[in-house]
Amino acid sequence: MEQDPAQRTTPDEHAELVALRDRVANLEARGPGRSRPRPRSFLAVLLILVAAVLTPLSILSSWASEVAGDTDRYVEMMKPLASDPEVRAAVTHRVTDAVMDRLDIDALLADVAPADRPVVDKALGKLGDPLTTGVTDFVHGTVEKFVSSDEFERVWINLNRSAHASVVKALTGEGGGAVKLTGDTVTLDLAPVIDRVKQRLVDRGLTVAGKIPEIHTDFTLLTSDSVGKAKKGFRALELLGFWLPLFTLVVAAGGVLLAVRRRRALVTAALAAAVGAGLLALGLWAGRAFYLDSLPPHVSQPAAGAVFDALAGYLRAGIRLVVTVGAVVALSAWLTGRGRAAKRVMAMWSGGIGAVRDAAGFTGGPAGRWVHRARRPLNWTVVVVAVAVLLAWDRPTGLVTVWIALCALVALAVVEFLDDDSTPHLAAKA
Repeated sequence: MEQDPAQRTTPDEHAELVALRDRVANLEARGPGRSRPRPRSFLAVLLILVAAVLTPLSILSSWASEVAGDTDRYVEMMKPLASDPEVRAAVTHRVTDAVMDRLDIDALLADVAPADRPVVDKALGKLGDPLTTGVTDFVHGTVEKFVSSDEFERVWINLNRSAHASVVKALTGEGGGAVKLTGDTVTLDLAPVIDRVKQRLVDRGLTVAGKIPEIHTDFTLLTSDSVGKAKKGFRALELLGFWLPLFTLVVAAGGVLLAVRRRRALVTAALAAAVGAGLLALGLWAGRAFYLDSLPPHVSQPAAGAVFDALAGYLRAGIRLVVTVGAVVALSAWLTGRGRAAKRVMAMWSGGIGAVRDAAGFTGGPAGRWVHRARRPLNWTVVVVAVAVLLAWDRPTGLVTVWIALCALVALAVVEFLDDDSTPHLAAKA
């Protein structure tokens, strides 16, 4: 009679076999549908979702902190408006109207001889409108030349520099100064511009302009029902400033570290941050369109759009930065993983560069063997340096981002080329 297999095993082996059978029985009893999610995995997913939600708020808080806390940054945002054609046209129109409202046409004829005054008055009765039009064109041309000059750019910069504190007060609920909040409209006082225009009019022979009293007229920077409603939110974001982005980064890192599959969690967290920034970009685009459509008729839409774009420039740079970094980190984590597709891509990459090295007859020697041993740290160093350069770059443009990515790709290719363990690298088969 054949002996039972259990009797041919040692006592230790028999106990292990029994334990395995019990474990299999317990797993079968639970069934595939009864498995419970691990608290650790659930918390990791929750933290990554929270980080994704906080990402757009972090970008907004960083922007609010820069606008409110850095005068040089604010001036840098507003400086390009001095050469913007739409803003120049709006300022020209506003200043011309203000000057003409206070310019006494009759004073132009004050030096006319009394004997000739009845004849001139009779002529003015017929030519009053053409005369007014001519003076208006003269004033408009003078203002237009001034706003196209370097002097206007200097005035604009100084005006915005001195007005920065008032802009912050307007956005946080307090008014006064060169910038004031009237209702839900943030306006800029153009009195310094008008003073210089009056002097130019006098220099060009319109001496009556010297008798115009000091004029305070407003140039609309922002106007919307949401300005007043956003004051508390802006103030909160300003206070959070640096801390909210840092907290978001810590939350995302916590979610990745808690995850069972950390590489997959890193890819998810990076893509979630990029998606959150993308949604903010979509909201900014929709908000701009809604803002321009809601402007009152007397406000120039092109000029208002230029102001909006200037103020949102740093915000857009932050969005581009987060999207780019998220995409780079996600791609790097995926390519260094063990997935079939990632392995195939990496095999094609290393095989192609290895074939080029073999065709050139290059041998790395001891340096190549060292690069082979340190390839992974070197690759991650390239990625980290590229991300650090992108983070340190002041408002990187799309072209700057592309160049940084290309430089990083070239550096990775150099590392792969120098990686020589004395074995031939053939291109991966299709």
